[in-house]
Amino acid sequence: MPGVDRINAGLRRVPPWTLYGAGAALPVWLFWAATTGGLGVDPVREIEHTLGLWSLRLIVAVLCVTPLRRFTGLNLLRFRRAIGVTAFGLALLHLLAWLVLDMGLYWAQTLGDIAKRPYITVGMAAFLMMLPLALSSNDWSVRRLGGARWRALHRLTYPAAVAAAVHYLWLVKAWPVAPILYLAAVAFLIGLRLIPRRRAIQSPRPA
Repeated sequence: MPGVDRINAGLRRVPPWTLYGAGAALPVWLFWAATTGGLGVDPVREIEHTLGLWSLRLIVAVLCVTPLRRFTGLNLLRFRRAIGVTAFGLALLHLLAWLVLDMGLYWAQTLGDIAKRPYITVGMAAFLMMLPLALSSNDWSVRRLGGARWRALHRLTYPAAVAAAVHYLWLVKAWPVAPILYLAAVAFLIGLRLIPRRRAIQSPRPA
């Protein structure tokens, strides 16, 4: 497909590190908006929500990389690591905003909420599954673990994505459309991986 080839050629000129800069711009903007009163009457809630939502969006973007390449030819593989690490960074800031700004580092209540509130439990599980993914998203880990074990470890992406989407769904409680759509998107993108690949038709060998 000539159009996709042109897009892929253009993307090869974009360095993946630019995604880290874009990801870092979000918390900087949130800090500025909070200090200038641009986040409304509950800035802490807005900070938590925005960081968590963009982390989930990037998780969905990670899941899109392989299906886009397989079904459309659009190749974003060189950006997948940066997207995933940025998603984890925003998830970490989302967690820290909750721990520091919301809970005030009151650990007894924090641990109680993790144990008693299902949406927090699931969210923490998603974060813990993302942690080894982020720590191993480097060439040294690929060499150290070997390709097969590294790929097996990174299958944690799928349950982490499901847990993150369920966390968002349970968090809002009122069952609006957006969280349901995110969970459906995660399920759909994981389901695409179950479609068997078509094998190349081999011509018969001459007698």
